[in-house]
Amino acid sequence: MKIAIASGKGGTGKTTLATNLASYLAEKNKVVLVDLDVEEPNSGLFITGKPVRTETKYKMIPQWEQDKCTPCGLCQEVCNFNAIIQLSNQIMVFPELCHSCFACSELCPTSALPMIPQKMGVLKHLRQGKLSFVENRLEIGQEHAVPLISQTNEYVNKYFSDGLIKLYDAPPGTSCPVIEATKEADFVILVTEPTPFGLHDLKLAVDTMKALKKQFGVVINRYGIGNDDVLDFCRKENIPILAKIPNDRRIAELYSCGELIYQKFPRVKEQLKNIEDYILELKNRATQ
Repeated sequence: MKIAIASGKGGTGKTTLATNLASYLAEKNKVVLVDLDVEEPNSGLFITGKPVRTETKYKMIPQWEQDKCTPCGLCQEVCNFNAIIQLSNQIMVFPELCHSCFACSELCPTSALPMIPQKMGVLKHLRQGKLSFVENRLEIGQEHAVPLISQTNEYVNKYFSDGLIKLYDAPPGTSCPVIEATKEADFVILVTEPTPFGLHDLKLAVDTMKALKKQFGVVINRYGIGNDDVLDFCRKENIPILAKIPNDRRIAELYSCGELIYQKFPRVKEQLKNIEDYILELKNRATQ
């Protein structure tokens, strides 16, 4: 199964859950953890392993060749992202705005805009026992996370069979990177916290998953603070609550040291077991 772990906002414990769940499941199963939060990938702080492969990732951008250009303005006209503008007889290209759609290059009547590669990020693949870890890190200054997330998914689909459990640590929020990170998922785990802010952004995430027609459930992190509004909302909307991870200062201390928590907290391990049981039940239903 492909399981995405997402949240309506940052800081809810999404990466904490992703890394601990992946390590827990890898005690018995072959698991792939994929960090799709390419703008700020943090799963690698908790997962170690032997390097398997490193790849530089590129996107294609147009390069203006003045000697071939007859400034007709067609490139500016067809670019929906304002990445190309014409100033008199000069063409200016803004790589940060380019979405690599190839429209300007393919439609240029004189082939004056060939597409050239530009470094977008670096992908790393590690392995530790039954756990494989893949992350892609967006190059500083690059504006668009979605193409790099897409290339990461292509890498995982190429090198890992469908028989594995695949966990995707998605970016926070409900914007385009989250849509890209969750669109292939069979199930989405939404991580929230029992606070008014957590409930507000959980509602946004729930609406997004419903629009994408995804199956999803909720994990409540820092359970014990705030109030019961998140519980009441989930019950009202018939959203399954998969686990409740307790609020404990010692968990925060371990997290700040880059350590996994389930090995030292039996209550957390019990909650991960609840998630595992739910996932396996879903998998059995899908294969029947």
